[in-house]
Amino acid sequence: MDNGIIYVVGIGPGDIKDMTKRAFDALNASDYIAGYTVYCNLVRDFFKDKQYIETPMTGEEKRVALAFEKAAEGRTVSIICSGDAGVYGMAGLACERAKEYPDVTVKIIPGITAALSGGALLGAPLIHDFCVISLSDRLTPMEVIEKRLRLAARADMSIVIYNPESRSRSGYLKHACEILSEEMEDCRTCGIVRNIGRQGENCEVTTLGELKNINADMFCTVFIGNSTTKNIGEFMVTARGYKSEK
Repeated sequence: MDNGIIYVVGIGPGDIKDMTKRAFDALNASDYIAGYTVYCNLVRDFFKDKQYIETPMTGEEKRVALAFEKAAEGRTVSIICSGDAGVYGMAGLACERAKEYPDVTVKIIPGITAALSGGALLGAPLIHDFCVISLSDRLTPMEVIEKRLRLAARADMSIVIYNPESRSRSGYLKHACEILSEEMEDCRTCGIVRNIGRQGENCEVTTLGELKNINADMFCTVFIGNSTTKNIGEFMVTARGYKSEK
């Protein structure tokens, strides 16, 4: 029996045009595609001949286990993630599971994460040092998230916020903005991008004070500028340090 292969694939923001060639080739070479149902639906029309392993949002560990079971039978399986597989994706679980399947080859295929695709829509918010923080406390305690927000603000880094709110986590973005307001002014330039690469895509440059009252969900990515970030003709632009920027 041939050894199986697991590809852990970042499919980008959702539009096939934003999927890398390596990601497309991995999916095309696979017998099975395993993923969260929403992500499977994003690629299904382009890979109709594949068999799908689908689990709900909280079924990540089961999804990986099922994928490795198929790979152990000599199959090629792609575990798909939105954005990049190594940024809040499935790469970590796959690497852990690989220890139990020494005959299965595991390859991580990078993708375009929301910080980059959303940043491109806004302009240039991440042109200097930045960090990414998720507001989801499903796997990370809220006190840890709050600590990271405060330290990032004190370091004067641009901040990208993933998973700002959901139906069960209402008010989380406002809470994060109130924490950031301890270290920065309410006029700080910020941005929000919705439905990147999908129907209803839009972006807005705003301020920290206004952001506190903006409705958000899991399909939003939020950008907090550093002290040099400006709203320039509806572009969110962070200074790199060039003479012409002063």
